[in-house]
Amino acid sequence: AREQAQLQASVVEEDTEEWQKDPSFAGLERVGGVDLSYIKGDDTRACASLVVLSYPALEVLYEDCRMVAVNAPYVAGFLAFREVPFLVEALQRLQQEQPRLKPQVLLVDGNGLLHPRGFGVACHLGVLTDLPCIGVAKNLLHVDGLAKDELHREQIRSLQREGDSFPLTGTSGRVLGMVSCGDHNNSTRPLYVSVGHRVSLGTAVRLLRSCCRYRIPEPIRQ
Repeated sequence: AREQAQLQASVVEEDTEEWQKDPSFAGLERVGGVDLSYIKGDDTRACASLVVLSYPALEVLYEDCRMVAVNAPYVAGFLAFREVPFLVEALQRLQQEQPRLKPQVLLVDGNGLLHPRGFGVACHLGVLTDLPCIGVAKNLLHVDGLAKDELHREQIRSLQREGDSFPLTGTSGRVLGMVSCGDHNNSTRPLYVSVGHRVSLGTAVRLLRSCCRYRIPEPIRQ
């Protein structure tokens, strides 16, 4: 928890890149996606994956998938200590093998600021690599009073008409992320978007929408 708190102090919650400030993301050419997926019934063997896609065409430029042995135990709220080292290694291999394909932003299968201590996997990876990162989760993490209650379900239903997003505001009054249903998404199963590092929440949602052909954004889907 101490290490998490120290790293959390380095999180930048605003846009730091020129391309982020452009309405059409001019200057953005490479978007990365990372994920760690486990073999069913075995929580010690996983596939660590990194892909880099061109932008805006979303064509795969680079992929690195390898099986890894996960030794750190799973502790709720500390998932990053279990998973991030393998993702950092994948990014280091990319830097050595194809440095010109280094992503300008990473979409991370997991949460960013939407976390009990405001420091999920997307924040952790962003701070360690100093890359802009966005957390994209398929399920709502119940923190700061957030819950999948009737009000939440009603807000999701309203998105079907608007194809829009709404903020996830905790009982503390802080906006921890956004629920997003872009044109390509199945509105009844939204995505939970949160800031990882060096990106604003508004930019994160806009970029997510522009990377969706289906429900899951292409960098993570690939």
